Amino acid sequence: MIKNGHHPINTTGKDAGTNLGATACSPEKRRRTIRVWCDGCFWWSVCEISQHKGPPVFTQDERYKMVRAIKWVDEIVEGAPYVTTLETLDKYTSDFCVHGDDITLTVDGKDTYEEVKRSGRYRECKRTQGVSTTDLVGRMLLMTKAHHSNIGHSDYQQHTDNFGKGPKGHSPWTGVSQFLQTSQKIIQFASGQEPQPGDTIIYVAGAFDLFHIGHVDFLEAVSRLSDKPYVIVGLHFDQEVNRYKGKNYPIMNVHERTLSVLACRYVSEVVIGAPYAVTRELLDHFKVDLVCHGKTEVHPDKDGSDPYAEPRKKGILHTVDSMNSLTTDSIVQRIIKNRLLFEARNQKKEAKEMAVIQAMKRREEEKGKERAQAVL
Repeated sequence: MIKNGHHPINTTGKDAGTNLGATACSPEKRRRTIRVWCDGCFWWSVCEISQHKGPPVFTQDERYKMVRAIKWVDEIVEGAPYVTTLETLDKYTSDFCVHGDDITLTVDGKDTYEEVKRSGRYRECKRTQGVSTTDLVGRMLLMTKAHHSNIGHSDYQQHTDNFGKGPKGHSPWTGVSQFLQTSQKIIQFASGQEPQPGDTIIYVAGAFDLFHIGHVDFLEAVSRLSDKPYVIVGLHFDQEVNRYKGKNYPIMNVHERTLSVLACRYVSEVVIGAPYAVTRELLDHFKVDLVCHGKTEVHPDKDGSDPYAEPRKKGILHTVDSMNSLTTDSIVQRIIKNRLLFEARNQKKEAKEMAVIQAMKRREEEKGKERAQAVL
């Protein structure tokens, strides 16, 4: 699955001097649209991807629709090859491809970007630490009831102390997210647009855990309620989600959920740690015209009260039917149904990644010794 983006040409940095950099000298060429190829399975496909990544979680149609909903995506190519070649870049008139600095290997251990790297048509972004599909699957495989209440427990401390230490410690996918966002990351994801005169300010709230196609369909349906929608999503803190969802929820922490929701093209703004009850103060503060909720169950507040009592009283509460019954629970059940396959997939992938990491570390150590000897 591919996304193509439009970005200005970068003629500085480590990639300057490549074929792309050479064409960027002319002001006319600097102004032209750059097509960027960014491929990935985006939560596993069937067929070829399952051979490399493991059993599927989302169907192909679900993944295609999810990627189309990302606000930076201009178009997608369905059924893209797992190994990125120059032939593929040329076929879709892409200037270069971009991938994270995580390890991507074929079943026989080869770098899937080897060819485009050699040609200078490869760019790399730093991987977001603490977030990976392997990690998310691991959290779902655990699904312990005490996940959010055992932070001071010795077992939890042992897990976190050993996080990322490889085979000698616990697996990196022990069920607790290591991701922490920064203000800069939020700025990169947020649109930064204030509501404009004539906009309909629509407020929705929830966990939006494991942001999925059900959420996308709901938010798209919400945005269609107005010609000029300004959709604000209130995200509940982890402890609040755990209160009304229980078990191991939320799977993703509030930092991950914030960026996931902000990446959706139907969302204008996010309130991080929104109150569970939609109060009059909240409605007045954001000048909310309409409050929406899906067909899912509305859990009572801590005191047993209706969290939507105020918008219901004002007559601005609207129930939206997204025509999609997929829930976070459904996704977790897909994982648990194939528990053995996913456990085997995670263990195999972790072992492969650790082997490559150790090899890279050895190469860096050797280079360091060579540089030290050269100085002497």
